[in-house]
Order: sequence, then structure tokens, then C-alpha cells
Amino acid sequence: MSPSVPLVAEAGRGTLRALKRTARAVGITRGRAAGAGMATERYALGRAAAARMATERYALAVGGRTRVRPGGRILCYHSLGEPSYGVNDVSPARFRRQIETALRAGYRFVPAEAIAETGGAPHDLAITFDDACKSVLTVGAPILSALGLPWSLFVVSGWCEAIGTGRSDAYLSWQEVEALAAAGARIGSHSVTHPDFGRLAPDQAADELVRSRETIGRRLGIVPTSFAIPLGQSMNWSAAAGRLAREAGYRTVYAQAEETRPAGTVARTFVTRFDDAIVFRGLLRGRFDAWEEWV
Repeated sequence: MSPSVPLVAEAGRGTLRALKRTARAVGITRGRAAGAGMATERYALGRAAAARMATERYALAVGGRTRVRPGGRILCYHSLGEPSYGVNDVSPARFRRQIETALRAGYRFVPAEAIAETGGAPHDLAITFDDACKSVLTVGAPILSALGLPWSLFVVSGWCEAIGTGRSDAYLSWQEVEALAAAGARIGSHSVTHPDFGRLAPDQAADELVRSRETIGRRLGIVPTSFAIPLGQSMNWSAAAGRLAREAGYRTVYAQAEETRPAGTVARTFVTRFDDAIVFRGLLRGRFDAWEEWV
């Protein structure tokens, strides 16, 4: 349920930082939620972290500062109608409504690389998906194809390699990715194993960057020139990783928020399961351009 309007407005007027400090003080952080020792603690902390995210996003959507952008905006989705994906899952109906809302508002959908390379026009939007979840094929692609809209998919090569081995069938197979590419989807790399590049040694980072690109090229006959940072936040990337990405052959590296992204990267705006019509309108107005998950 959405927070009440008075609560959201109050948060938007200046309590957002206090909310974050309080959450951290009681241990509600991304790292704690991911690394807790007991399943019950992970569950409780995960619920609390999700509540924190919902509160922050409603607060900023209602009371945050609108930012006028000189160029376009790139949206980042993950799964559509896969609740196991948690806060990154958007329902199919909501996804369709968001796209239709943007079209009615006069936005034009363009390939992500058009915005990455030129900045795009103020009413340009691009759609990207990270991780290659099954629902991208079953839900996202049909909706976008019916509307004639371009989009990009960033593949974790190791996860696609595991399909059919019994280890994981939650993601797209190479055959499915190939079919999407043949239908017009742009394909980029999202690493081999989805690590935190902010914590990798240089040789590990180089291996993730090079090997994922080589595997995608071998499997699809497409050598990607774009890379989406796993987790996507400023703390998940470094200047050294940026140099290694360029050396590996990537021209474009996608990150997260406009105002906090690492130097040399292209911003994307993440869409979450909490983004109803109010939050999505705030998103298009730039009210999350300085917001990162859990930072």
C-alpha cells in the first residue's frame, strides 16, 4: 500500500536523509539484508529494506526536485511478473501502462545507444533490460514489438551458459537471446557472473569484461560494444574498471543515477516494483536523478 500523501510530502520536504540514517542505525542495509546468517533475519531485513525503498521513492516522487534534462533518459528494467525478483520486478500490466503513459505524454522511444552517443532530445526515452530474465521474452518483447519500440538487453553470459545444465533455468537460453536479437533487440554485456566490480581485483575485472564479450560473440555472432555495470551504483565501479572496459572493446558503459554515476559512464533510471503512476511521473521528471538504491 502506498504511504499516505501527508507522510510522503513530509518526507519529501526533508526527512529522507533522516529516514536513511534511521534505517542504517537499525541495520537495514543492502549488505546486511544480503548477508544475514539466518533465513528469518534475511526475510525480515529484506522486507524492511523494501519498505525503506518504497518510502524513499514515494517521498521523492511527491516532494523531490524536478530536474530539467537537456537530453534523453534511459530506463532500466529487470523482470516483468516474476515476484522472486523482488524490488526489481514490475508487473506486466504496470509495464504496459508505463510505456503507454510515456507515449501519451509525447515521449519518443529511441535505441539506448542514440542517447548514449548524442545525448538525445529532452523527450527521448530508451528501454533496457538487465540480466536476461525469462519474462523479457514472454512479456516484454511482445509488448514492445506490438508498439514498434526499440530496446536493449544486457546478458550475464555465465547465466545463459548454465541453462540446460540443471543449475538454472530462470534466465534466457542462448537460442532465446538469439531469437530476440534477430527480432531487433540490441544485445550488450552484463558480465560473466554479475559481480560487484567495486570489489574485484584488476585481473578478475578484466576476465569478467573480456570473457563475457567473447562468449556473447561466439554464441550469437554479435560482439557487444556496450556494458551495463552489475548492481549499477557508483560504488560498484571504479576508474580502473572503466579503463579495463575500454581496453576490452566496450565503447559505452551504463551505470545508474545521472548525478552520482561514475565518470565516463552513461546514466540510466532504474524502475522498481513500487513505481505506480505517481512515482513513474516523478521518474520522468528527474526526481530520482540523484537517487541510488541503498546509498
